[in-house]
Amino acid sequence: MSAGVRDVAVGDTLPATTQFIDRAGLVQYAGASGDFNPIHWNQEFAEAVGLPGVIGHGMLSMAVAARAVSAFAGDPRAIKRLRVRFSAMTQPGQTLTVSGSAAKVEGRTVTVSFSAENDAGERVLSKGEAVLELG
Repeated sequence: MSAGVRDVAVGDTLPATTQFIDRAGLVQYAGASGDFNPIHWNQEFAEAVGLPGVIGHGMLSMAVAARAVSAFAGDPRAIKRLRVRFSAMTQPGQTLTVSGSAAKVEGRTVTVSFSAENDAGERVLSKGEAVLELG
């Protein structure tokens, strides 16, 4: 059951959402998504192409954000649009933290602005926006 729009006001915050990024999770995500790019699982390959090491999938970071937005909405079916700018990387051993709030409420439509940071304080997802249809 999705939340009623009367329950949401501009400034209401997303629930605290964090995800520890580890190699096992990256392998699981690769299997689920079909993205087996070696930069996500092979340390030597990742370093050879100029990365600091294995990096997390950008879409995995977006999925963590979608989980936060879904929890805020009370129902994943309420999400009508989700967009982000991928702006930094996550690496195994880091925690991704999502934060955000309701930016606009118009009738049953709620626009949520959000971002996500890694442990290094780098904004991994910026300009995040979700449009929800509630109630």
